Amino acid sequence: MRTVEAGEPSGTMPFAGDATPPAPSSREERWAALRQRAMACTNCPLHRGRTNVVFGEGACPARLVFVGEGPGADEDRTGRPFVGKAGQLLDKIIAAMGFKREEVYIANVVKCRPPENRTPLPDEAAACWPFLEEQLALLEPSAIVALGSPAAKTLLKTTSGITQLRGRWQLYRGIRVMPTYHPAFVLRQYTQEIRGQVWSDMQQVMKFLKESK
Repeated sequence: MRTVEAGEPSGTMPFAGDATPPAPSSREERWAALRQRAMACTNCPLHRGRTNVVFGEGACPARLVFVGEGPGADEDRTGRPFVGKAGQLLDKIIAAMGFKREEVYIANVVKCRPPENRTPLPDEAAACWPFLEEQLALLEPSAIVALGSPAAKTLLKTTSGITQLRGRWQLYRGIRVMPTYHPAFVLRQYTQEIRGQVWSDMQQVMKFLKESK
């Protein structure tokens, strides 16, 4: 609190330079402020090699959110999540679920591309976590799809791998989370069994969203 000096009228307003800027209040203002912080982030070494920060893309709020691992080369170049071959498969999955890409939200555990598309290191994921945490708070989803082990481990604070987790509902702060295989893994394996498991997982998500309207 500003101290009133002797002889100064108590009703005098503080100078503009002394005032603390008001905190963003609306969802839109908070989202814009969060994005601005993410775009300028230098909290881990990944920022040194990035071309673009890949903040995320889609509707806000969004009933359904997809969380992946991190940007690849195409994403780093364009600044958009899931635009390469894995992204094209994700688009097909989203469409098969009855959604348009712009109706859901797509994000990653880390916002900058790891070198050679490697898995984000624990300290990198931890440095980026506050951004994803606030995104999810503002998005207020009914369900989250965790694409691959890094996303599932980060959201659920677990050491279990995706093979153990997939196909069974988990919880993140009261929000349902469905872990499933990452589209890039599906493309590498491309077996009927893997594709069938992913579609089974998405059918559970579709059923839940339909029933929770």
